[in-house]
Amino acid sequence: MNPPPCMVWLPADHRLMGNHGHQMPYLLLGDKYARAVKVGAQAQPVMFPLADAAQVPELLSLVDGVMLTGSPSNVHPSHFDESVHNPALPLDPERDSLTLTLVRACVAEGVPLLGICRGFQEINVALGGSLHQTVHAVPGLMDHREPGGTPDEQYAPSHPIDIVPGSVLERWAGGTRAMVNSLHGQGVGRLAPGLRALAHAPDGLVEAFEVEGARTFACAMQWHPEWRCWDNPFYLAIFQTFGEAVRQRQATRLRDARAYATAPEKP
Repeated sequence: MNPPPCMVWLPADHRLMGNHGHQMPYLLLGDKYARAVKVGAQAQPVMFPLADAAQVPELLSLVDGVMLTGSPSNVHPSHFDESVHNPALPLDPERDSLTLTLVRACVAEGVPLLGICRGFQEINVALGGSLHQTVHAVPGLMDHREPGGTPDEQYAPSHPIDIVPGSVLERWAGGTRAMVNSLHGQGVGRLAPGLRALAHAPDGLVEAFEVEGARTFACAMQWHPEWRCWDNPFYLAIFQTFGEAVRQRQATRLRDARAYATAPEKP
């Protein structure tokens, strides 16, 4: 019998879809994220539709890692004590209510955690940081939004990042400077306590961070390393390292489950 696959939880987006005036709610997960987990991390992506914050402890015990994906929606600014600057931008309060709790649980329980774009922002907010709601409107910051065109054009290298020497990101990138894509309108304003910046854009905006003192993989990127990660050694190294942490978590989880199952009953 083959061993059970390692499972990585990818929370869903909540979105209304359909013609105007006849829209229905959908729970969505982008193929590129699931495929990066499957191919890059060598793990099985899983979803728990309609999971809520109260279920995080029980559901987290079933998986070996969590990846917080990007999304067209933004984290609601009420979570960092601001009002909405642009009501036209999409929000997803249902996702917020799950993922902000999920981040804190992963850090507390030592569950491998990878954040991408919105996921990067969710981790920062969940741990006490804030966001720039409109990066390109902040004096001194660049316009980090994606260009138009085909997906290959949108996800093409956009700007360099300067990587902290000696960090895990330097090992993955093979140096202290790399080119990344850029598809975001929001970004880190105040970095949360306990997070260590690993890379910055030319304008100083934080592009990657890690959770200091984490017991396992706990890193996030503002860019999109999931896009065809198998074609980019830097991006692939991120997912391979995440996959190694996921497999270590599975080994521990299954060992503990076997020990519990074989433990003698107390009189």
